[in-house]
Amino acid sequence: MFNRNTLLILVAALAAGLGLWAAQLAYSPAGAPAAAPALDQARLKAVRLFPAPRALPAFSLQQSDGTPLTPDELRGRWTVVFLGFTHCPDVCPTTLTELSQAQKAWDALPAERRPRLLFVSVDPDRDTPEKTGEYAAYFHPDTLAATSPEPALQEFATALGMVYMKVPLDDGDYTMDHSSALVLVDPQGRQAGLIRPPLVPADIAADLALLATEAP
Repeated sequence: MFNRNTLLILVAALAAGLGLWAAQLAYSPAGAPAAAPALDQARLKAVRLFPAPRALPAFSLQQSDGTPLTPDELRGRWTVVFLGFTHCPDVCPTTLTELSQAQKAWDALPAERRPRLLFVSVDPDRDTPEKTGEYAAYFHPDTLAATSPEPALQEFATALGMVYMKVPLDDGDYTMDHSSALVLVDPQGRQAGLIRPPLVPADIAADLALLATEAP
């Protein structure tokens, strides 16, 4: 039998899927041909590009160095966005470890075109911006890190078609459930695609290197 928490998680997951599906439909108005991606999807293994990028609404989070994270901060280079939290027992450290392998491969690229990773904590009650940054830097020093009190954090996640929710535990503590997909933001600061688990670091590294060198 499903308990209330399980039902809420399933509803949240369904909402995330429907949100991403609706967003992709919104990129291609009815009756109009979809804009072709700058790079042939057939050449990509991990990244799934949308038919056309989606502009992100205004948002503001706080980075680990105390400066605001706004849409302008995500312009100029390809960015992989991952939602998580520092008390995560398995998925978050595993994902950040896998992504660090891709980040090491990108070190060979010119700094001005090098893809980057943004880790956003969805647990602002326990994760300060500083703690979020320390956690992310443990896996790779170049990882951007940010979080924010509500409702700004929820607005950011919703803008990317992602979801998260607090789940009470039997001992009175809580954990966080969150989207496991990675969101890809292009150098124009637009949501351009997704990377879904299971993650293959070598494929992620190769795809982003290809996008960084060939796509505008």
